[in-house]
Amino acid sequence: MKISTPTLLVDKNQVYRNLEKMVKKTKKNQVRFRPHFKTHQSAEIGEWFKEFGISSITVSSVRMAECFAAAGWNDITIAFPVNILEIEKINTLAKKIDLNLLVESEKVIQFLENELESKVKVWINIDVGYHRDGIKWDKLNEITKLASLIEDSNILVLKGILTHAGHSYKSRTKVEIVQVHIDTISKMETIQMHLAEKGFFNIEISVGDTPTASIVDEFSSVDEIRPGNFIFYDLKQVQIGSCSENEIAIRFACPIVAKYEDRNEVLIDGGAIHFSKDYIFDDNKRKIYGYITKEIDGKWESKIEDSYVISISQEHGTVKLNTKYFNEVNIGDVLLIIPVHACLATNLMGKLYLTTGQEIKAKCR
Repeated sequence: MKISTPTLLVDKNQVYRNLEKMVKKTKKNQVRFRPHFKTHQSAEIGEWFKEFGISSITVSSVRMAECFAAAGWNDITIAFPVNILEIEKINTLAKKIDLNLLVESEKVIQFLENELESKVKVWINIDVGYHRDGIKWDKLNEITKLASLIEDSNILVLKGILTHAGHSYKSRTKVEIVQVHIDTISKMETIQMHLAEKGFFNIEISVGDTPTASIVDEFSSVDEIRPGNFIFYDLKQVQIGSCSENEIAIRFACPIVAKYEDRNEVLIDGGAIHFSKDYIFDDNKRKIYGYITKEIDGKWESKIEDSYVISISQEHGTVKLNTKYFNEVNIGDVLLIIPVHACLATNLMGKLYLTTGQEIKAKCR
């Protein structure tokens, strides 16, 4: 395909391999697979999931739920605390699909009780260590009170407890990832047992983060998992230990617009509005905004030694290349870049292209 501006490419075959691997794991563990669709935000890519028999999904906003409901998905969890200002849209969705909502306060539960027009399932949002949102896992009395309010409701159905162990992204080894998972499950089981003692039975446990879902083999006590990033993976996941570099299913293609021979650097059309400003540190403590690779015989190769994006501004990207590769490329050539964060890259671009050139819109932006 002809590329003249920053373009996000996706290898469909690798996506299928990533998806098949996760599906096999969930079937082996007999857990419900409710993948998070915020990574790809594409109704078309969503159809690929259906080929594997997946019928339940996770999203991160009402807007995204509307988009995928329109695309035929009928079982959707909005894994984001309820925004009461969106109640009209929530009511519209609840009339059409099997909707799952996330709650963590008495105020929101009471609001839903008064304003909802259709029954919805709700999950109590638990903080097991990420400290972004949710009720701290050891506040058992608070959690029990929320469960009681939901059980007493005529329109809310208590489904279970849900968490996102986002602190797994701080891991740097597989051992650390497994430890986060063990700790997470232990805390969720403590809540589940406490609720059972108080008369709340059939409380399900839902967990969802790509690092633990990718590395852990056993999911005892878990009823569903909700990973999202695994479908594409990225450099953050490689650094964490969730995947290998060859499992990353996307690449940025960016034109070279200038060369600087005194410093072995090139300027690309591609910056923060395309990649985001996320970065990783390499072993030498250098900030890396993306590694450089190339395609040989239709296959993406591993990263090129000492070649990476060293800085980005809004639309500019500065790339350091090793001497050999610097001498190989020219103004007007296109560099292939392995992105640091797949979810933000897809959201920023709004569309992807298959390696065959076919456009895939991320319609749910």
